[in-house]
Amino acid sequence: MKPYLLHLPSGQAVPIVANLPHSGMIVPDAIAAQFLPEHLQALPHTDWHLDQLYRSLPALGITVLQATHSRYVVDLNRPLQDPIFGNFWTAVMPEKTAFDKPIYATLPSPEQLQERIDTFYLPYHQKLTELLQESIAAFGHVYLLDLHSFGVPLTESVCLGNRNGKTCSDVLITTVEKHFLSKGYQTVQNKVFNGGYITGHYGQIADVEALQIELRYHVYLNDDELERSQPPAWNVPKFHAAKETINKIFAAIVQDLSIKKTSLQ
Repeated sequence: MKPYLLHLPSGQAVPIVANLPHSGMIVPDAIAAQFLPEHLQALPHTDWHLDQLYRSLPALGITVLQATHSRYVVDLNRPLQDPIFGNFWTAVMPEKTAFDKPIYATLPSPEQLQERIDTFYLPYHQKLTELLQESIAAFGHVYLLDLHSFGVPLTESVCLGNRNGKTCSDVLITTVEKHFLSKGYQTVQNKVFNGGYITGHYGQIADVEALQIELRYHVYLNDDELERSQPPAWNVPKFHAAKETINKIFAAIVQDLSIKKTSLQ
């Protein structure tokens, strides 16, 4: 299976690529056999069900690249640098959870780690680079929206990160903020989540504006399911209500950015 799913625009394309690097939940059997059972079941800090939440984005003209495999297999939002196996927050492949609990019953070999990079990490970033270049060729620019979700430590509903103003214009971040606020979502900028590797790396490329959007679990998932040792359900009323609101927010963002870009040309 490919390390990603590509959802092309179903209508007229716009210069927006949405990226979901942490919503995948697949762990191949050979890797699962090395995990401690409790972590294979829980996979904490997954961006639960964002693939379902943002499923309507292609209908707005947005190109969506979605990771299929778990961040515990390979973390696409980490730089490919040594040590590639280690700390949850810095390594491409985490040895322990964010709570510093061991993930593995049997540690992977260097050869197995390299195989994961070749199979999952490199093809994903090659495809993302290709999509951005195609949009630049077609439109002269591209907005990269790096979509994530979180549980703690913030109490706000949405955090927008652009590396403190380094990866996108004020126009992009204020436009996105305005439309989340218009639907009652308390929104902050660059608070704790100021943009990970993907936002920082691709936001340095000419004609690319990159913005990380972090959505709090509690906005779209049932609170009483967030402490379970298994993924929360998505096919519930709270999720569907949030999805409808999210669709309206992104439709307004697309329209606003298109108008602003046209007026600047």
